[in-house]
Amino acid sequence: MLRRSGVGILGGLLLFAAFEPIALPWLLPFGVACFAWALRDLSAPRAGLIGLCFGVSFYFTHIYWMSESIGTDAWLALAGIEAAFYGVLGALAPLLRRLPAWPLWMAAAWATMETVRSGWPFSGMPWGRLAFASIDTPAAPAVAWAGMTGLSFLLALLGFTLAAVAEDRARLRICAVVATLAVLVLPALLSYDVEESGKATVAVVQGNVPGPGNNILYDPLGVTENHVAATVDLATRVEQGDSPAPDFVLWPENSTASDPFSDSEVNAGIQRAVDAIRVPVVVGGMVSEGYDHVLNQGIVWDPVSGPGERYTKHHPVPYGEYIPFRDIWDPEFGQLALISRDMKSGTRTDPLDIAGIPVADAICFDVAYDDVMPAQVRDGAELLVVQTSNASFINTFQIEQQFAITRLRAIEAGRWLTVASTNGRTGVIDPDGSVVATAGIRTTAVLVEEVGLSTGLTPAMWLGPWPTRLLMMMTLGALAAGVVAYRRQRENDTDPLPERIEEPEGA
Repeated sequence: MLRRSGVGILGGLLLFAAFEPIALPWLLPFGVACFAWALRDLSAPRAGLIGLCFGVSFYFTHIYWMSESIGTDAWLALAGIEAAFYGVLGALAPLLRRLPAWPLWMAAAWATMETVRSGWPFSGMPWGRLAFASIDTPAAPAVAWAGMTGLSFLLALLGFTLAAVAEDRARLRICAVVATLAVLVLPALLSYDVEESGKATVAVVQGNVPGPGNNILYDPLGVTENHVAATVDLATRVEQGDSPAPDFVLWPENSTASDPFSDSEVNAGIQRAVDAIRVPVVVGGMVSEGYDHVLNQGIVWDPVSGPGERYTKHHPVPYGEYIPFRDIWDPEFGQLALISRDMKSGTRTDPLDIAGIPVADAICFDVAYDDVMPAQVRDGAELLVVQTSNASFINTFQIEQQFAITRLRAIEAGRWLTVASTNGRTGVIDPDGSVVATAGIRTTAVLVEEVGLSTGLTPAMWLGPWPTRLLMMMTLGALAAGVVAYRRQRENDTDPLPERIEEPEGA
């Protein structure tokens, strides 16, 4: 068991290295293969323990940035919960490995596990899905065909097939070739391009955060003023002919950390910026919802009609932006003392109308969830925007992890995407995931870029949640088949030997 545990831990570390900050995605299938190899021929309890070792070594390192930004208590709790999912997958592996073509069923189970932990408990935590490590690899274009869950399935299939080949090279060599072609070759050859139906010019503002840069509340009014000043400066350059006029301006999440409707100084600053640029500004604001709740919103602020359409963040972070079961906790314990009001979840699935352009919005961690941007694209969004703060994570590798996910969303939807951050990382991304423009970390910058608009749908957008549902059904069916196979084997193992019939003498 000690050797198996070591292999499981090694696999988790290899998977960690596939993501930012190391970003060696070619290690991903080897990490998954180590997971599979360490589990072979083990009972369910022992396999579950090995899976947990894998999960601990992967997830505690993968989100170590949380200990540096949110707090050690939150990091330990969240990483521990997420690591347990790999333990559950490990415990189920003996049922799946006894089936023919077991890499297929294990890959489906891996994708299903990622789906479950991305939505539960509470709002889940999608960080660490295999698909999120695939940017800048030949596999990335597959996300336009199969979505994030489908791409995770293909990458897991590659890893499990690698393990199967190591166990029985002769029998599964052809399978390895097929899996490699499916994951690495075909997506690169058959990338899906959505035809552009129009153009727009977008200004993306990164105003910067005063002070140490990792705390919006250090000087919240200063954050807003930075974005106002950058927008007014852009308006001056437009008037002088030094910059093209944008169709709209995008500000980041927390560009107003206080309620822009009740804080007169913040409200006046926004209006000054909008009056200067004379086009809608999408403001990121914290809007009060009664005494005990707050909404994290993207607000379309029109130069004529004022604040209009709003997108509300769908997935607030538990114990970071709201407190589940608040009544049972000591309000002065750890991070809980900093969260006096619970953030409510949004439900909007139709795009925002910004200067006549249907735009899909996502706020911060929303970009990692499959139910936010894809739903808006299917409802007619022609352009994607992400509003994020990331100030709390400014000195960590979370920023690059989130930016990689953001780039994959552009490929998945076949849309241009602009992302505004308070102090990093702001950028403009084209539909193949390439970064067209980006701003430096902890700088004040305005990116003005012409972007394409598209109305067509990629296969991933057209299929919606069906690949996920199919993989979940495959997993349940395979587990049922595994139980049947296990029972049959037990029955065969416990059947008494047939009694020996003695032949009569002289026969």
